Amino acid sequence: MSEANSFSKRLQESMLNAGYKTRPVVLEREFNQRYWGNPISVQAVRRWLNGEAIPTQDRLQIIAEWLDVDPHWLRFGEKLSGSVRQQHKRWDIKMTPAERQSIEIFMSLPPEKRKMVGEIIAALAKP
Repeated sequence: MSEANSFSKRLQESMLNAGYKTRPVVLEREFNQRYWGNPISVQAVRRWLNGEAIPTQDRLQIIAEWLDVDPHWLRFGEKLSGSVRQQHKRWDIKMTPAERQSIEIFMSLPPEKRKMVGEIIAALAKP
């Protein structure tokens, strides 16, 4: 079985476990609500679900966060012990209470508003 086929099976399993239908339009809609870059097409998503392609790492990370699965497992089918949690702890430790509150408010927003806020932050960060 090819890597893309194996990835496809894990993606479909993760979608079903999270309560989503394994349809391209569902994945396309949910992904684009969460991704701050250029939106993807239904055709691209169909290739992921049909085992014809594997998303780039940044896109894979968004899918894994949405479906609450380990990105390494989603991509390769192997579990890493705590690596994702450890990564989150590193940046979290450096936050002030006000920054934590801002992140909590941001995370409570619906996906489309989080995307909008992300675009504003990206625009403000440009020199």
